[in-house]
Amino acid sequence: MINNIQKLFKITATLVIGSLILWNCEPDPDQLGSQFFQNGAQGTETLYPVIAYNAKNGDTIRTDAVRLNSATLGAFSESQFGLQKSAFVTQVRLSSYAPNFGVNPIIDSAVLVIKPLYAADSITTTTDETYIYPIGAVEAKKVVNNYPVTKYGKAKLGGTKTTFNIKVREVTDFLGGNTDQIRSNKIVGTGSVIGSKVFKGDVNSIVITKKTDNSVLFQRDATIRIPMDSAFFQNKIITKGTAPELTDAASFIRYFKGLKISVDENDGYIFNFDPNSMVINLYYKKDKVDGTTTTREQMVYPMDVGSSNTHFSQIDFVRAGTPSETALASSNEVTGDSRIYAQGMGGPGIGLRVPLATVDAIKAMYKNDKIGIISAKIRIYTDAVNWNNSYRKPITFVVRQRDLSLTGEAQYLKDFLTDISALAYTGNYNLVKAYDLDKNPAYYDIGITQTFKNIIETESKNNDLILNVGNYTTDANGNLLGIQYKSLGQQNFNSRSFTPFRAVFIGTEANNVQSPKLILTYGKK
Repeated sequence: MINNIQKLFKITATLVIGSLILWNCEPDPDQLGSQFFQNGAQGTETLYPVIAYNAKNGDTIRTDAVRLNSATLGAFSESQFGLQKSAFVTQVRLSSYAPNFGVNPIIDSAVLVIKPLYAADSITTTTDETYIYPIGAVEAKKVVNNYPVTKYGKAKLGGTKTTFNIKVREVTDFLGGNTDQIRSNKIVGTGSVIGSKVFKGDVNSIVITKKTDNSVLFQRDATIRIPMDSAFFQNKIITKGTAPELTDAASFIRYFKGLKISVDENDGYIFNFDPNSMVINLYYKKDKVDGTTTTREQMVYPMDVGSSNTHFSQIDFVRAGTPSETALASSNEVTGDSRIYAQGMGGPGIGLRVPLATVDAIKAMYKNDKIGIISAKIRIYTDAVNWNNSYRKPITFVVRQRDLSLTGEAQYLKDFLTDISALAYTGNYNLVKAYDLDKNPAYYDIGITQTFKNIIETESKNNDLILNVGNYTTDANGNLLGIQYKSLGQQNFNSRSFTPFRAVFIGTEANNVQSPKLILTYGKK
């Protein structure tokens, strides 16, 4: 035990910034705390009960373009949480205004293109070495790579592949500007279905190369391609040309207000896709005059459904008759709840509180016994009985403080924990460490060493901790966006709105060794 704690101390001592040592005369940084283990001194690890409760998020979360690095689509239903269903609502813009579609333009087809997240390492390849490329009847090779989209939920229902009927409807309400804040429970009016696809959970890429020199004749990324109503776009767009409705963006997004993409089904899985790369391609022909000869020229006109548009995920919850409904209705923040229901995309989180009596007792040890805190973490376990399934468990959580002396939304502090701000780039700190995610139960350690040291040593507030399913987002170099844009609220830069994982956890329950615990490791001079 002592050797393990000494090893833990050597790691922690180089990381924890602030008053790690309790005396005015501190040793060099590389020797911090070493005196705890000299001359036969003992290190101690002690467990303290923690109050855990269901933190209600109202089954709603911001899912507008500012927060939505990824979007979700699908439906997933199970016995503990009920149904969670996600649709996507977006504006559409022209790629050019007052467009000239030429003489006698007629649409052949219109296709909505969506790029989902897929399992690149689960590939099935089909090769046709005798393919004839139709434009010019060129001898070619056609390679089709098939991938399953990354799913959360049930890839199969009743022993067969889950099938979704994806529908695209015209939106009849104006969606506003692309900087507007929109929550996931926003309802918009819709009109007729203008696109549909039977989707069986796979996407494919295509590469066609010329036999003679291997030059690429055609290439298409792995995408979901939804056929759209050609007559609708012929009348709505192509025949309008330079009409006032198509002359500028402000007019157009009031004329063609947008799309809603959803699935008919109420069970299956949820998958992620890139909302910023969506496009509608209008394939049409127009007259091409060459002297006295008139031919039909093939054209493609792209309509932007991507990042410049107002868009949001519309997320529905149906909890009727489920254990989560009962638990959320009777949640007790004072004494805690026996089972905790944590769910991404706006579902509930986990509230954790170190009791005041525990804090006072440790403060007395700090004052009277001159202890030095080496490590502080809170451990939580999934419920091996009520969450005994093969669904992927949450990988990590975002963690924020809740100041109960404040009211309303102000209770939920916007800054990172001190530990993150101080140690994010040390290479040795993890806010959340997950263990046994492929087993039952799994458990998680929430590292709060510096935060808890400040409570004990500098009289910082003993705020509750609120855990929500998701992760903090980073830039291309792995730097936390919340640190770069602190003035915008560090906690706002996270993946909560598009992370569908969930799990049931053991809450505050007497005599249960898996009930949440504060694990405190300290030395004593």
